[in-house]
Amino acid sequence: MMKTIPIKGTIVSNDDKWIYDWFGIEAVCPKDVAMQLKEADGEEITVEINSGGGDVFAGNEIYYLISQYKGKKTNDIVGFAGSAASIIAMSSRCRIVPSGLVMIHNVSGGARGDYHVMDKTSEVLKTANKAISNAYIAKTGLSQEKLLELMDQEKWMDAKEALELGFVDEVINDSGKIANQPIKALYNSMFANVLSPEIIEKIRNTIKNPNDIQDNAGSDFLMQKMKSKLNLLKLKGERRYEI
Repeated sequence: MMKTIPIKGTIVSNDDKWIYDWFGIEAVCPKDVAMQLKEADGEEITVEINSGGGDVFAGNEIYYLISQYKGKKTNDIVGFAGSAASIIAMSSRCRIVPSGLVMIHNVSGGARGDYHVMDKTSEVLKTANKAISNAYIAKTGLSQEKLLELMDQEKWMDAKEALELGFVDEVINDSGKIANQPIKALYNSMFANVLSPEIIEKIRNTIKNPNDIQDNAGSDFLMQKMKSKLNLLKLKGERRYEI
């Protein structure tokens, strides 16, 4: 018997997951994965990955949870493993469909303050890049210098190149032909549902207790109101692409 654990949609923190659920946006958090691993209870698992990434800290935690699972495990990239999702893919033996893609890039973040704050933020981001590269080093055997260079390029890999570089161990049902992907269009679609910190904060300020939503007689109206605000914020470009 084998259990399938999906890593689909945006990778988010445990605290933010209810917001994505409320809006009907596909997302996964460490708590979701931990619960499913507990249910698997040592049986064989397949982790199906199709995600453009999300919160880097949540991604790291999921990477750890899967890597520590005692049963037999395989990660299958069934579409896209980008950014934080690519870190998760490194947690075990990894396969990819012939038309799949892997993307790695630098960590990004925002800061506000004087030049000291900006200089410090730059240092933190560089340190974060090195930390994340360790997951790629453990999987591929490539040097940190090489991997940081690839991350700096925002490296996109089709199945063949991902296999050649060691990011995956096998191409599923490989026919020797790798399908072309419209990378720019895919990039835009995969990141379309990543909510910015500004949006998250606005929702938290509006909904003080998410547990009250189901009991609120006016919840349907509130839902429509918040969806309208969400669409407006998206039109204004308040999204994050960094993680």
